Amino acid sequence: MTCDTATAEPTGPSRSAIDERLRAILVDVLSLDAEDVAQFDAETGLFGHLPELDSMAVATLFTEMEDRLDIVIEDEDVDGEMLETYGGLLAFTEAKCIGA
Repeated sequence: MTCDTATAEPTGPSRSAIDERLRAILVDVLSLDAEDVAQFDAETGLFGHLPELDSMAVATLFTEMEDRLDIVIEDEDVDGEMLETYGGLLAFTEAKCIGA
């Protein structure tokens, strides 16, 4: 699944498809346990809460999101709120996929 509108469903990828792909990216990039990531909810803390998600890992995370979701993340798109919780990161990713 990509978020590229040329290859996505006419209405765009579903929320569950984006959620599934984002969780897989977190597992792969941060070497987190898939069962733990499956339990993440909107309030699960990310940056500052997961030791694996440090400033170096953020760059890798964004690169992987761009590659796997076929989106572009500009510097001005990034703020602290989007990385604060899983819900924030998911909302950001959905917005990028819909606007892609």
